[in-house]
Amino acid sequence: MKFLKILILFFSLNVTAQQGGMWIPSLLDGMNETEMANLGSMLTADDIYSVNNSSLKDAIGHFNGGCTTEVISPKGLILTNHHCGYGQIQSHSSLENDYIKNGFWAMNLDEELPNEGLFVEFIVRIEDVTNDVLYGVTDAMTEKEKQSIIDKNSNAVLKLYDKEDWQDAKVKAFYKGNQYFLFITERFEDIRLVGAPPTSIGKFGSDTDNWVFPRHTGDFSLFRIYADKNNRPATYSKDNVPYTPKHFLPISLDGIEENDFTMVFGFPGRTNEYLPAVAIQHITQDYNPSNIAIREAALKVIDANMKASDEVRIKYASKQARIANAWKKWIGENLGIEKSNAIAQRRAFEAKFTQALKDKNLEDKYGHILSKLESLYKDFASINIKRRNFIEVFIVTNELMTMTFRAYQMEQAINQNPEHFENAKAKFAATLKGIHKNYDVNVDKGVFKNVMPFYTKNIDASIYEKTSFTDLNEALKLLEGKPKDVLKKLNKDAAYKFAKPMIDAFYNSINEEFNSKNEPIVALEKEYMKALMEALPDERYFPDANSTLRVTYGKVKGYSPRDAVYYLPVSYLDGVIEKYVPGDYEFDVPQKLLDLYEAKDFGPYADANGKVPVCFLGTNHTTGGNSGSPAIDAHGNLIGLNFDRVWEGTMSDMNYDPEICRNIMVDARYVLFIIDKFADAKHLIEEMKLVHPKTK
Repeated sequence: MKFLKILILFFSLNVTAQQGGMWIPSLLDGMNETEMANLGSMLTADDIYSVNNSSLKDAIGHFNGGCTTEVISPKGLILTNHHCGYGQIQSHSSLENDYIKNGFWAMNLDEELPNEGLFVEFIVRIEDVTNDVLYGVTDAMTEKEKQSIIDKNSNAVLKLYDKEDWQDAKVKAFYKGNQYFLFITERFEDIRLVGAPPTSIGKFGSDTDNWVFPRHTGDFSLFRIYADKNNRPATYSKDNVPYTPKHFLPISLDGIEENDFTMVFGFPGRTNEYLPAVAIQHITQDYNPSNIAIREAALKVIDANMKASDEVRIKYASKQARIANAWKKWIGENLGIEKSNAIAQRRAFEAKFTQALKDKNLEDKYGHILSKLESLYKDFASINIKRRNFIEVFIVTNELMTMTFRAYQMEQAINQNPEHFENAKAKFAATLKGIHKNYDVNVDKGVFKNVMPFYTKNIDASIYEKTSFTDLNEALKLLEGKPKDVLKKLNKDAAYKFAKPMIDAFYNSINEEFNSKNEPIVALEKEYMKALMEALPDERYFPDANSTLRVTYGKVKGYSPRDAVYYLPVSYLDGVIEKYVPGDYEFDVPQKLLDLYEAKDFGPYADANGKVPVCFLGTNHTTGGNSGSPAIDAHGNLIGLNFDRVWEGTMSDMNYDPEICRNIMVDARYVLFIIDKFADAKHLIEEMKLVHPKTK
């Protein structure tokens, strides 16, 4: 296949020490292996990914489908971010046992807490199935015809490839649908909470420090994988035992210094590195600002109420973090795109592409792409913003509107197939219970008043006094009776009557227009990807993130965010003490940590200067989903835990720039210091393998 020949040619040409990119671990042999060696790595491609032997990939898990985790002991102990385990920490918390505020440490296996619905998934093997999936697809077909064949072929592939009964399989598209890979996986569903520092450590700096450096956050939590007696995946049972991994990561006590090799191994969620300039302009100048404004309005209400009430703080801790995270990320993304002059640079690249088409006589084949994308995006912009505004108001920020939205989905399911009444009702009841577990009607009403004006002039906050949805028992009563009785009661509810016309419009007008205008863009961007690789084969191409296992490599390195300012690559415990504000919800410090600092009781976790490193910077190309990913040294040892990016570097989802894009990692020594000295959980340290690779 021509596309694959281009890939092979590209891999063979570009062998210098480069940084950036999210590479498929099964394809590291060659260019990537050479690049890593030039950056200081001692690892081979087989050390990182092997089907027949234990390799690093066997220690890397997908944490609940949204973050990454790594195995750090022979007893299935896993490490991920505090913010990745936040929902589980919150679910076990109460006013009596406030694990968010005070932290949690299981001192033996019996104290480890099960978590319903939580899973960790490992990759067993990866297979290129491009030829099988694209078999029979021709350029003359419509996009729907192509997708129909691709879906049919993908299903056939899933049935064809051998796997064990307890394993799963999935086919994922790469390079905008020009290449396809099969993933054989194992999913473990008995995952128990082992340890978490208090938020004054795990979320130190909170919103103020989020996405910025210097950072002083101990963003980690510990869980354990349990398996059945055969070491295979199993749902929760008291008879399950700690999982024995195929591989676990030793932890380096030698730490890092500037220019050390770093590899981040994980499951990055989504990037869009090959967007045309017109798309980047739309996102940063129109789409992002609209989203930022809505979330800012919601956060004003939520933050004020969380500061005023411990009960509200516990209820809204996870929601607030989720809303605030993207809000600040979008602001930084816009700043980075502007600072790096990314739009102008992308237009210059497009001019280079256009010239290459002329030079290679490809104008007739691909010359229409950029002008057509320009036209399509301009027509798409307004509906894209309107659709996202609906999602922000009705699904992300306001819980009453979320309940009405899910109620609408239930009504449609019942109308389409009355036989599904019980299933639809049960699903909606579960949604109501999930929302009400952490719901405060006064907070939600304040959010409603703040965000609804961004979507409609028709604002009626009195629905909060008239609806059944704000009280769980009353809401569940709506579901009593036969289908026609339930739907009759539902359509009389004040909140549902208010929201239903807008939800109707979303499904029957807005979403349909969005899809009709987005589909040709998706198809043309797939063609653009193919055209780029044909016209400019010597450029550096890596597949966009799509929540599959990837390797990204770089170095420990500081950076200059603006004129006359340079950030050193490592922060220390000294900085925690410098930022300390007694009683502050963002910068308070536990007394025991203050005492340890005062006594300089750091154990073996201080560096050569007697200071405890907290966080460090790298040039690794990361995104959402890389949260919790291990930072691995040149020898395959754990040196840190990825959890964030610098503010200007969040633009790396569209435009990775090695000059200003940096990922932020918790130093493994700080993790060990907190577990050992702060939590007195020495039994966990004893499980791990601590090494000194630099002294060999």
